[in-house]
Amino acid sequence: MVNLELYKVFYTVARCGSLTKAAEELYISQPAVSQAIKQLEGQLGTPLFNRLHRGMELSAQGGEVIFEDVEKALKLLAGVEDRLEELRDSPSGTLRIGASETIFQYLLPDRIAEYHRLYPKVRIELIEGKTPLILESLKNDRCDVGFLNLPIRDDSDLRMYERVSLLNDIFIAGKGFEELAGRTLTLGELKEYPLLLLDRNTVAREAFDAFAESMGETFTPAVEVDSWGLMKQLVERGMGIGVIPREYAIRRLREGTIFELNVTPPLPSRSVGMAVPRERSLSFSLRLFLKMFSADFK
Repeated sequence: MVNLELYKVFYTVARCGSLTKAAEELYISQPAVSQAIKQLEGQLGTPLFNRLHRGMELSAQGGEVIFEDVEKALKLLAGVEDRLEELRDSPSGTLRIGASETIFQYLLPDRIAEYHRLYPKVRIELIEGKTPLILESLKNDRCDVGFLNLPIRDDSDLRMYERVSLLNDIFIAGKGFEELAGRTLTLGELKEYPLLLLDRNTVAREAFDAFAESMGETFTPAVEVDSWGLMKQLVERGMGIGVIPREYAIRRLREGTIFELNVTPPLPSRSVGMAVPRERSLSFSLRLFLKMFSADFK
């Protein structure tokens, strides 16, 4: 009779290349891992590994021969288990998603719509707010998952997954600044023009100010705005030069109502991360949503 656990141990050792690492992943002792490998080798009548100083290597006459088939079989069984779990625990209830208006508008619509198509019984509640509000909502059990502009300070209460989406900040201009199109400008030269920036209490503004300071520059904006939408409208009307993620301005850039400035050095990329409360158990419906963004959620 096939002992599935022995093959799981074999596969884990092959992936890890080490008895110690395999034992840690399987939550069993290293001697137990070694014994399982010896038992399987005895059943199959062939050595499965070459035991080297640097670890475990698949043997040509045994391990390499069966590895691919074992991998396929274990993945097939894992898929069966997942489908049975879905039948036992049909997702329902309420899923509370927190994010800023812009993240909801530009980064999440397709994912949320796809989730609703797959799991229509789950009621979706959208909680709109800037990063500080979403952080507070996560900690006070008013939100199940939050999407946050990074970087933020480390927080032991949250389990953070970075780079759900990448944001590339750029300088944009519109009517009245056509002479800047095609030119290469330095950060210092931009100080000669009116600058539009987000409010100081935003992650995007903090990131811009930190970069400017690292380049030995300090900017005093002509206008501070509280949303990317207002910034695009004001730039389009010629009020000044704005700083915005390219991903949030693509439509207007394509239409030609605004244009991107060539500034050196370019602004560093930022990212949007995903966070859940660290100590709170994850519902089945939440785990299904998280898996749309990260394979790390089981």
